[in-house]
Amino acid sequence: MTLQELIKALNVTDEEAATTAIKNYLDGQYVTKARFNEVNESKKSLETQLTERDNQLKELKKVDADALKDKIKELEEANKAAKAQALEQLNQLKIDSAIKIALGDKTHDADMVASLFDKSKLILGEDGKITGLDEQLNQLKADKAFLFKQVEKPKPYDPVAGTDPAVHNPWAKNTWNMTEQGKMLKENPEQAARLKAAAEGN
Repeated sequence: MTLQELIKALNVTDEEAATTAIKNYLDGQYVTKARFNEVNESKKSLETQLTERDNQLKELKKVDADALKDKIKELEEANKAAKAQALEQLNQLKIDSAIKIALGDKTHDADMVASLFDKSKLILGEDGKITGLDEQLNQLKADKAFLFKQVEKPKPYDPVAGTDPAVHNPWAKNTWNMTEQGKMLKENPEQAARLKAAAEGN
């Protein structure tokens, strides 16, 4: 029942005076139902929050601090080891690439020759250069020359044999060619005369 309903039930004619009298009688302790519900809900909410905090504190107390420290240390060491392994693999990849570049197409089987390098003695510098690579490569060329392609040296000039790599002598005994002779006599008679004389002189 509201205050107004109470006054009407008492058949009080001066509603305003009756309201003031009742409030004074209650000494200011009169609270509306809406306000009471609001305060009550706030109280329940606070109690719920306090209960949750108490539960969280209980859970924290259950945590083994030493075990937690050990777990953190274990994870840190595992992370450190993983980083070191990744760096080692990266360095190994750089060394492998440097070996393949150094070998190029100079060998019959680059993979097999690359496997002969003692990688434990190769040092990768901060500048990316690898110490010991040239030394091992030269040693392999000396000890296992058959693994490397032989570079053909240009033959010395022999106008008779026609072995000059730059000039073909059509008057030479081994390279006699009348068609080329006629062409050279027409296009470069001086060179033709020189080659013919060289061939006849031998």
